[in-house]
Amino acid sequence: MTSTRIPPKELTGLYGAMAKLFASRTFGRVPKSLGVMWHHLPVLKASMGFGQKVQKWDQCDESLKSYAHMVVASLVGCSFCLDFNYFMAHNHGLDVAKAREIPRWRESAVFTSLEREVLEYAEAVSQTPPTVTDEMVASLRAQLGAAALIELTTVIGFANLTTRSNTALGIESEGFAASCGLKPMAQPSARLGEASAS
Repeated sequence: MTSTRIPPKELTGLYGAMAKLFASRTFGRVPKSLGVMWHHLPVLKASMGFGQKVQKWDQCDESLKSYAHMVVASLVGCSFCLDFNYFMAHNHGLDVAKAREIPRWRESAVFTSLEREVLEYAEAVSQTPPTVTDEMVASLRAQLGAAALIELTTVIGFANLTTRSNTALGIESEGFAASCGLKPMAQPSARLGEASAS
């Protein structure tokens, strides 16, 4: 990992001790990103709090939400979120063979037609301006239901918040996936890079 654009700060106090303990138990170490965000505790707490709430939602399939977050990270270029979500997919028993293929999902043969629609939708939501069509929404609503589609869309919005913040602050991958023996993620294809630029 290269240096972050804002140097990590030491985690101090009771909350710092709790954060270090939680991070060590969950990830095996304290991520540098936590030290970066430690400069503004209300922002850190709000982001973590909302992230914990997002994880409790259960109207949409967990795999679809995880893959959607990862495709946003791939589109934006957030290596931290890609690595972290790959690591979390492994820890939550999701299909890591699919998770590692996210950077080249258009060319990969491992995804179902519904998963492909979700990944395309996540990219469309994340464009500036968004390129979501009525047809995309109608198809996903028919397959998932309104509540699941709203949940999925909000997860994609939250993914944009975290991936874009991390990228702007220079927060990059810390090797979570490698530390638990997962294969490296697939490399994006030239076609995906072109799609991301358009």
